[in-house]
Order: sequence, then structure tokens, then C-alpha cells
Amino acid sequence: MNVIDLRSDTVSRPTPEMRKAIATAPVGDDVYGEDPTVNRLQEIAAERMGKESALFVPSGSMANQLAIRIHAHPGEVVLGGNRNHVLRYEAGSAAALAGVQIRTLGDSGLFDENDIHAAATPGDVHTPASTLCIFENTHNAGGGLAWPEEQLARTAAAARHHGMSLHLDGARIFNATAATGQSSQSIASHFDSVSFCLSKGLGAPVGSLLCGGAEFVNRARFERKRLGGGMRQAGILAAAGIYALEHHVDRLPEDHDNARRLADGLRKQGFDVDGTPETNMVVLRIPDTETFLKATAQKGVLMGAIGSGRVRAVTHIDVSASDIDRALERLGRFETP
Repeated sequence: MNVIDLRSDTVSRPTPEMRKAIATAPVGDDVYGEDPTVNRLQEIAAERMGKESALFVPSGSMANQLAIRIHAHPGEVVLGGNRNHVLRYEAGSAAALAGVQIRTLGDSGLFDENDIHAAATPGDVHTPASTLCIFENTHNAGGGLAWPEEQLARTAAAARHHGMSLHLDGARIFNATAATGQSSQSIASHFDSVSFCLSKGLGAPVGSLLCGGAEFVNRARFERKRLGGGMRQAGILAAAGIYALEHHVDRLPEDHDNARRLADGLRKQGFDVDGTPETNMVVLRIPDTETFLKATAQKGVLMGAIGSGRVRAVTHIDVSASDIDRALERLGRFETP
């Protein structure tokens, strides 16, 4: 039985055309700045985000942690959305590596200017200063929510009012552009730094980019080395990223359509679907998630738990509309636990 893997868009695999690009990529020693394919990827990424420079790093978690280490100092407060990736899925790195505290805002992953004003602290003899605010777009644990343009602008301005630096965890920023019609440059313009992943909806095997000003990226390169993230002939990986940016961004609406197709079908079968998907994630409310996930796996459909009573299914480049129909057929064969 063909397994339909909806656990995450991180399970996507390189296409045959991407593998050809990997095999033929010119390479050099990137630690010396001599890998031409890495350099080209970084130039493309910086242009896509409207920033001066960019740095290729192994993972989105490293990109976010580099940004935190540069924007904030030990003992300071970093603000971010409730259930944000930096707090929940990066192994406590913000505390362990940067020595900062994280204060969460809102209740859905998104927040607004009122949340900023209520949480911001100027720092005095008793209270640490709030020096950095991290936005996540789209929001992972929030079920793929994309920030509305006006809300993003207002909230970013509020953080600026309190003197904070701004970082965007844009792991799925191109899903956000596909959903809202905003350009990546427009979204990124509110932030001092932006990270985005190649290995999720874009289908590359590994890697993320951290974008910002030239001085910021120079500091990030040093911090990357300090964290052990310097790579040598990394053009083999960068070639996949270039191919993804040139060929896989425009197809992301297909994943969004498939997510809505899945959500509509599950709702008709009596499942408790949490809203209408904005991007490529479908969230189900399932009381007994462990039993449910075992049952779906036995039917050849893989999903993942994202908290108590919540299950997520993520569409991606390796899942077609016909796969969604097969998944719905299989999921309709048993009652929801």
C-alpha cells in the first residue's frame, strides 16, 4: 500500500530535475567564501527578501538562533507568538545558547500592537529589557496562519516604538505570499532580519537562508562558525535551493488547494476540522490523538500531533490531488476515536 505522508512538508524529496542540478553544481570551499553556487544562492535569497546580504545555513533553527544571538543579549527578553517555533521546537536553544528569556504573545500564534504594548519592558534595575520581537509567517503551530498585511505592519510598528529589533521566522514565507498576494520583499521590509527554509514547501533536501544587512550577515557568519555550522563544498546543497526558488515557489498554491480539498472531505466525513486552511496545513481536533494516529498509520496515512487534542496534516510537493482523494477514502473507513 502506498503511504501518503502528511506529517510535514519536511518529508518532501528532491525531484529528478533537482537531483540533476545537484549533480552538476560547481563547488568550492564556502568557509573561504569560494563556493560559486552558494554565493549565487545567497545573492538570490537576498534579492528575494529585499535585503543587502544573505547567509546559507544548515537549518531554520540555526538561522533563528543566529538572529537571536545578534539582536539580543543574555538576560534580555525576546517577544514572540504563542506556540512559536523558537520556543517549542528548537530544543531550548534561545536559553541555552543566547541566554535570553522568551515571553509569548496572543493565543493563536498571531498577535497585535496591544499585545506588544502590554508586554514590552524598557529594562531597569528590576526588569530585563524587551529588545527583540520575533514574528512567524506562516505560523507553524497555529495551523499555517498567514499574517494579514495591515496587522503585520501595525504590530511591527508597535515593536519599533519600543525600540526593539525585529526578526521574521519566515520558514514558510512563500506560502504566506501565495496566500495573501503580498510579495516576499513587502513582508520582509518590516524586519531587520528574515530566515526562510528551503527544505519545507520548496522541496529541497536541506538548508535555510538568513537575510539582513551586510554587517548583520557578517556577524552571522562568525556566529555560524562558532556554532559549528561552517560548510565546505556546500554548493551541492545550494544547487537544490536555487532550483527550488526558481521552480517550486509558483506551484505552492497547489498545496493550498489540496489542503482545502482535504479539509472539506474530512469535514464531510464528520471530523472536527479547525477552520478553513489558509495555506498547506489542516488541523483536526481529536481527543485521543495517539489512538487516532496509530489507526491512520495502519490505513497508510501519516499525520502528526501538534499538542493535546490536535492533529496536523500538511500538504506538499509529493502529495497530489489524487493522493488526497485516496487519503480521504482510507480515512472514511473508521470512526474518529
